[in-house]
Amino acid sequence: MKFFTTVVIFCSLLSQQTQAQDSSFVMSAKQASPYKTSFKTDALITTGAVGLTALGVYLVQNKKDLTPAQLAARSKDDVNFFDRGSAGFYSEKANDDSYIPFYAAFASPLAIMLINKNERSKAGQVIVLYTQTLAITSAMFTVAAGSINRSRPLVYGTKAPESLRRAGKSQRSFYAGHTASTAAATFFAAQTFADFNPDSKLKPFIWVVAAAVPATVGYLRYKAGYHFLSDNILGYVIGAGTGILIPKWHRSGKMQNLTLSPFYENNLKGITFNYKF
Repeated sequence: MKFFTTVVIFCSLLSQQTQAQDSSFVMSAKQASPYKTSFKTDALITTGAVGLTALGVYLVQNKKDLTPAQLAARSKDDVNFFDRGSAGFYSEKANDDSYIPFYAAFASPLAIMLINKNERSKAGQVIVLYTQTLAITSAMFTVAAGSINRSRPLVYGTKAPESLRRAGKSQRSFYAGHTASTAAATFFAAQTFADFNPDSKLKPFIWVVAAAVPATVGYLRYKAGYHFLSDNILGYVIGAGTGILIPKWHRSGKMQNLTLSPFYENNLKGITFNYKF
């Protein structure tokens, strides 16, 4: 309830400020957008990211279940000291609760866009950038989750059902996709709002909310036994990075210097980013 109260207060404040904007604050629809987009470049990057996501999903779906012997051999002592404290965690309620801020986060950039006149005037461009941000974030974590076998914390205890502990979907703890996706969405929302509304007094509040929501998701995924702390930290950093950097790269007009490509080496599958300065 606290989360939804915060969202309601935020939307109310944003709506009030948007309505009260003076001529020095409003970006006219006739003015140039802070971003530069290229159909050819952006379409290729987004399409490539979607393709890698499909590959990642395929790899994830084909992960093998643990055998009874493999499950019995799982020991907390095998977990690094940084993550060992959460080995064996499991909470079905925390898992269910994590989806509330998770789904709300995906709507945040679109909600701000609809409320704020400056962004609404460039809705098509914002949607293109948001789609690209989510596609790249999804490509990275699905390929990582599909390629790297790391048992979830719940596998190392007896609280979760044995069928769940053995399941292939429980062998993709690295890294936290829910946390990464949430961070990508909220930080994208904050970055685009800041770019379209550089003088807004709401920017500090929006950045605080943007940081707090994925942290909440990460905590709930940690408590649920679905990800170790290191998984969540990495997911948070990567998601926040894409949420901020994709708009920034477009703002600088240097997206043409960025290339995205898959790599296959020594049975490892992944995604590489190359940026030419």
